[in-house]
Amino acid sequence: MLVNPADIPDDLWEMACRREDVLRGLAERFPKGLPRAAVFDACALLGVSRATLFRLVKRFKTQETVSSLLPRKKGRGVGSKNDDPKRDLLIRRTIERVYLTPERATLGRLVNEIRLLCIQESLDPPSWRTVKARLEEFDLRTQALARHDKRAIAATKAVPGQYRASRPLEVIQIDHTRVDVIVVDEETRKPVGRPWITLAVDIFTRMVTGFYLTMDSPSRLSISLCLLHAVYDKTAWLAERAIDGKWPISGLPETIHVDNGADFHSRAFERACRDEGIALIWREPGEPRYGGHIERLIGTQMGAVHLLPGTTFSSIAERGDYDSKQAAVLTLRELERYIGLEIAGRYHQSIHSGLKRPPIAVWTEHEGETPLRMPKDRLRFWVSFLPEEERKLRPDGIHLFGLRYWSSALTADVGRIEKKLLVKYDPRDLARIFVRRPTGNFVEARYADLTLPSITLSEARAARSALNAKGRREVDMQAIVRTAVSQRALVDDARKKTRTARQGGGATSVVPSAAEYGSLRGVDSRIPVEDME
Repeated sequence: MLVNPADIPDDLWEMACRREDVLRGLAERFPKGLPRAAVFDACALLGVSRATLFRLVKRFKTQETVSSLLPRKKGRGVGSKNDDPKRDLLIRRTIERVYLTPERATLGRLVNEIRLLCIQESLDPPSWRTVKARLEEFDLRTQALARHDKRAIAATKAVPGQYRASRPLEVIQIDHTRVDVIVVDEETRKPVGRPWITLAVDIFTRMVTGFYLTMDSPSRLSISLCLLHAVYDKTAWLAERAIDGKWPISGLPETIHVDNGADFHSRAFERACRDEGIALIWREPGEPRYGGHIERLIGTQMGAVHLLPGTTFSSIAERGDYDSKQAAVLTLRELERYIGLEIAGRYHQSIHSGLKRPPIAVWTEHEGETPLRMPKDRLRFWVSFLPEEERKLRPDGIHLFGLRYWSSALTADVGRIEKKLLVKYDPRDLARIFVRRPTGNFVEARYADLTLPSITLSEARAARSALNAKGRREVDMQAIVRTAVSQRALVDDARKKTRTARQGGGATSVVPSAAEYGSLRGVDSRIPVEDME
């Protein structure tokens, strides 16, 4: 069963995270088996029996995810809520008002205050553990700054050199930038604007682990699709774009260092990363030096696109009287291929100023020493990072972006579900979607018409816009106006005739002649007609 990490209650998620921390440490220290002392210590740390610990170890070896360590028998079901929303809101507001202040109230004082307020509001007073779990939802750095706790502020503040890596994929950095080149439409070849690129770089080798190019503004989707590109093997991706080069880096990173933007603070993204054992570190606001590696990479890539037709250069002064729109010739697909060629064929093969060696040489040297960590359940990992919509299940399937999808697994749900279902999709390939059934399982649904080729979301939207525009061009507005005027006159005339007939008593029925209709409508052919000369 595919569980969406973002749906798991906070207390259960924290429990699973603690278990994952302990079990991953045991797996790294004792790969050949657990000694008795280690088992005893782990049981004490997690508060579980020996039998339960070994069950957890078995599940973790199979899936290696946080969600595999969720409690299965005892406690609440996954996705359920145990807390009263009103009480939960009261707890959070009280934490902000009482605890996250320069006065630095103790946890005991906070618990007592919350219990008193709950009694006044006729709510069940929460336990100490519940209050502590809600408090732990606030980032430690946030708590330290709000409470003016100098020691905690110093302990949670990043320092220069913290992001030096000692092995490949220990730390990668991700960031976005607007590309300094204008792209054109696939069909009309007219300028459509500057795209955005999301890039990921491995700190140790300086290898680009992946990227994502889009016309949409940066979002959780951009980060997720960049990460998916970074994790998986790129052989097929290179072949599809006719890029003759090697891009060998792949695998799950240990840590991702990101900007402090809202898109990187998405609950779904955070939990999807944590579920696979990926730690997130946010860059300190106003500290650009902490993102130096990715920013230097972005600068290198923008320098390459400044040589392309349609470039906007780095500034208005540098652009001068160059007409970027008029000079633009590359489509988004062509620009993506160009960047792929630049990364695999030039950047990875050139001497890096910081390494004094080509990045691909550093990767090749350490590749054999680095255990490649890949998602155990690739479909689950894939789906957890995809964007989502909600749609109703109709008798003929799921309708999304003007396309219709079907799976035989949905047959049992037709007519039995009134609520909308969660639908995950990949905007780069709309040939299939993933639908979450009421049981919590995701099932793959494909085009109802299997003869249709795969298209991207941008292509689907462009085709729909073109179809709507064509329909609007084919509309004869003058004919519509003339028809509306004629219909209005007909109704007005009928109203006058009816009013006149009723005022006259309405005793005589008037039947229109055949000449009025210009047809034989209303003539009974069974009645003989006298000869007419």
